[in-house]
Amino acid sequence: MRAPVLSGPQYLGEGLKLVMSPGLRLFVLLPLAINLILFSLMIGFAVQQFSGWVDTFMPSLPSWLSFLQYILWPLFVVLVILMVFFTFTMVANIVAAPFNGFLAEKVEVVVRGQDNFPPFSWGELIAMVPRTLGREGRKLAYFLPRALGLLILSFIPVVNLVAAPLWLLFGVWMMAIQYIDYPADNNKVSWQDMLAWLREKRWQSLGFGGITYAALLVPFVNILMMPAAVAGATLFWVREGGVSSGTGAVTQTPR
Repeated sequence: MRAPVLSGPQYLGEGLKLVMSPGLRLFVLLPLAINLILFSLMIGFAVQQFSGWVDTFMPSLPSWLSFLQYILWPLFVVLVILMVFFTFTMVANIVAAPFNGFLAEKVEVVVRGQDNFPPFSWGELIAMVPRTLGREGRKLAYFLPRALGLLILSFIPVVNLVAAPLWLLFGVWMMAIQYIDYPADNNKVSWQDMLAWLREKRWQSLGFGGITYAALLVPFVNILMMPAAVAGATLFWVREGGVSSGTGAVTQTPR
């Protein structure tokens, strides 16, 4: 039976329960502290610059169309909020990538009920840093040209009216990529194979990415939602038929 699109909220909710459990809580505390510091710094900077950024993106209108500013202003406020959120999420995930990868590994052990990963050691965590940062670099290489195209679109009068919904759709897709990639990388699934797997499950992926995106938009709640999204994505990976560590091939769960 095909998984419903709205399984995304279920995965995120179950992920939140998992990261709050005693066995996994330890692996959440350090990335939580790092993200809280980053979030506080970036929100403080964004609050200072916010009105200037909105004015930059707002098109110049002739005086006889000035009444449209009251209609367009909320749209460009949303655009700036989406861009600020996106920047924070990308930076926070790069910094927390080794911890997120390690958390995904431990969640998979709990969900599958079998431990095919090496036992915990600080050496293992440190050894994950080059690999996880390399994978984050691959995400940036995927993200940046598309984000640049949307940014250019945001400066083109009239055309930029569609920029906010396009940013939203792209953000939903990137949230699925960002978090599903942790269990995929742990199981040595290549970047292209991971993308192909997500495209095969496009609606389930967008369902998970959409609820994750919405949860991460809530200030301060998003600090806890990041590890919950890692756990939820790992559940998604396992239950939707992702590859199991050491098997080398995608295994399909019964439908």
